[in-house]
Amino acid sequence: MENKASSSNFIKNIVSDDLQSGKVSEVVTRFPPEPNGYLHIGHAKSICLNFELADEFNGKTNLRFDDTNPAKEDTEYVESIQEDVRWLGFEWDDLRFASDYFEELYDRAVLLIKKGKAFVCDLSAEQMREMRGTLTQPGQNSPYRDRGVEENLDLFARMRAGEFKDGERILRAKIDMASPNINLRDPALYRIAHAHHHRTGDAWRIYPMYDYAHPISDAIEGVTHSVCTLEFEAHRPLYDWVIEECEMEAKPRQYEFARLNVTNTIMSKRYLKMLVDQGVVESWDDPRMPTISGLRRKGYTPEALRAFCREIGVARAYSVVDERMLEFFIREDLKLKAPRTMAVLQPLKVVITNYPEGQVELLEAENNAENEAMGTRQIPFSREIYIEQDDFMENPPNKYFRLFPGNEVRLKNAYFIKCEEAIKDADGNVVELRCTYDPETKSGTGFTGRKVKGTIHWVEATRAVPAEFRLFEPLLLDEEEGADKEFLERINPNSLTTLQGFVEPNMKEAQGQDKFQFFRHGYFNVDPKHTSAGRVVFNRIVSLKSSFDPKA
Repeated sequence: MENKASSSNFIKNIVSDDLQSGKVSEVVTRFPPEPNGYLHIGHAKSICLNFELADEFNGKTNLRFDDTNPAKEDTEYVESIQEDVRWLGFEWDDLRFASDYFEELYDRAVLLIKKGKAFVCDLSAEQMREMRGTLTQPGQNSPYRDRGVEENLDLFARMRAGEFKDGERILRAKIDMASPNINLRDPALYRIAHAHHHRTGDAWRIYPMYDYAHPISDAIEGVTHSVCTLEFEAHRPLYDWVIEECEMEAKPRQYEFARLNVTNTIMSKRYLKMLVDQGVVESWDDPRMPTISGLRRKGYTPEALRAFCREIGVARAYSVVDERMLEFFIREDLKLKAPRTMAVLQPLKVVITNYPEGQVELLEAENNAENEAMGTRQIPFSREIYIEQDDFMENPPNKYFRLFPGNEVRLKNAYFIKCEEAIKDADGNVVELRCTYDPETKSGTGFTGRKVKGTIHWVEATRAVPAEFRLFEPLLLDEEEGADKEFLERINPNSLTTLQGFVEPNMKEAQGQDKFQFFRHGYFNVDPKHTSAGRVVFNRIVSLKSSFDPKA
């Protein structure tokens, strides 16, 4: 992995101070996703932060699955998350699951009951909400709050045994219903859920809540710095209460940073799952999705994502990152790596009438003009080629320098050609061009007889490889177009455009995840899911240029 040295941030400063003061002897962090969906780019920021923070201070990082809600979790998500973390370039020290600690979590809850710090409540979820109070009004005590310890222990044991229905009873902490922090108003610790768990099967009928299981799991693992996003800041007093009242030996501390928000990007797993379930997208790894697997399939590299996460930094202030910043980093990563080649996405046939019939010559072309080490390739040229439909206009505007009747252009790496005639079908559509070429103008021969203002790309027709090209726009309409609309109404109907065209014959053996720069079109990735023998599918990663300035 590349050098990870980067500027400091407030969390690094805290860690550094804790080590220097002797408050901690080793840094231990964790990345704790819930396996209820695929990770998205927001998680990439958290992954990079936790793993690189521990790496920088010679500590360790655990990957821990917060698998306490079996109705929404699946081994598919567990496996995809592990793949994403590894693909980003990180390896965890220990693989853990909150379900590893179910027995201890239960025992700590029993301890709370014995201390008079927890009780079994019979209120429904709606009744609890009604009695919780508001930001300006205190809540009301549950009528079950003063149950005796023995009764609570008996009811809690019976909850575990599966005697009650879902929602019939719940275990709550006994803290303060008048607290100005609503999270401390006797929060739920355990709920009943008759659901099959992906690891523990049907062994449990009660499952711990996140705010209870998370701090205890951190303490069990000896986590020193529990880093999370700002929405958990108000939960920190409850985190500390659980650690203290459950008498955990280790005392982890929680620190919050601003989550990653990107323009025109969906950052909610609930909404992402809705897109998958309703068939708006093909799957979780659809290249339009902001999931790590979707970005990978689109063609993003781990190097680009890590560089992006480091650039946006770690802060406490809310901000929204321009999506063009992410695109900037993939261009920077690929500009010296990706071979440069030609592809025609919307083909128009050209017949060069004065080129010898049956003749095919091989022309020399650089694979990457900015990286000589990538060498050269040979491309065939003959009487019949394909160009882009957009590279011809019958009645062009001023300053149009591509093909039109009577005009001459250069074919990249080849010759000058001049448009002599446009052939049309019965509907008046141009279906073929008749051109002539000048054999004295071959690229690389030093021809200086005259100049042309336009250079267009092309593919030789008889050996061209058919290919599908998928072009993407953001899934969400921008804020102006999507204002005041329901989520599904804000989906961009033009988020995917599919074109059928051709690539150079050397692309015939392209494999999934191979990346190329197509002249004038941008960077493309071979789709690993739909490319097969005789069929090549390219996903456009990003266009060639942007007006975005990362230093602005």
